[in-house]
Amino acid sequence: MSLQFEIVPVTPFQQNCSIVWCDETKDAAIVDPGGDIHLLKAKIQQLGLDVTQLLLTHGHLDHVGGTAPLAAELDVPIIGPHKDDAFWLEGLPRQSEMFGFPLTEAFAPTQWLSEGDEITIGNQKLQVIHTPGHTPGHVILFNDDAKVAFVGDVLFKGGVGRTDFPQGDYQTLIDSIKGKLWPLGNDVTFVPGHGPLSTFGNERVSNPFVADEMPLY
Repeated sequence: MSLQFEIVPVTPFQQNCSIVWCDETKDAAIVDPGGDIHLLKAKIQQLGLDVTQLLLTHGHLDHVGGTAPLAAELDVPIIGPHKDDAFWLEGLPRQSEMFGFPLTEAFAPTQWLSEGDEITIGNQKLQVIHTPGHTPGHVILFNDDAKVAFVGDVLFKGGVGRTDFPQGDYQTLIDSIKGKLWPLGNDVTFVPGHGPLSTFGNERVSNPFVADEMPLY
């Protein structure tokens, strides 16, 4: 019995959309369905999964652009992010214009998420941790049994999320990483919003933005 996941890169930004499922029940969730929903539906069918919910880490277009139409097609709820990202979801038409994406209408989730909430996928659970900085309402999703975290745009292999967007804040982001992610354990593998997977332990050694100690050369 364990949590499984498969990554499907979507949108021109190659955002890591994760299909996450319980291998016992085949119940699944999709984390950050940013677009290309035909690819996501094909992968779900190939894996033989029953999607029960869509989960959002934050409100940026490349992470949420396909959410409303996919939720309508699958008849499932939209869960997350934290309510402090409501302004990002309300501003989706403007985001579409800025980034040259097809028009994405504003929407509200079925449920906002808060620190300490728990999401159930079949017999598996994801812990919700509020990690502001990249956006004020960013959350990450953590499964303790599989030691895996879906961290959106908080942390990358060798980098951290941008903080130059409205209501982003660099020190808040660093505090989220060091105060909220590191305590989960060095052995945790994380799925970032873009680029390759890594572990928290590896980033604590090698990531120039958040490493515990960097060599002086």
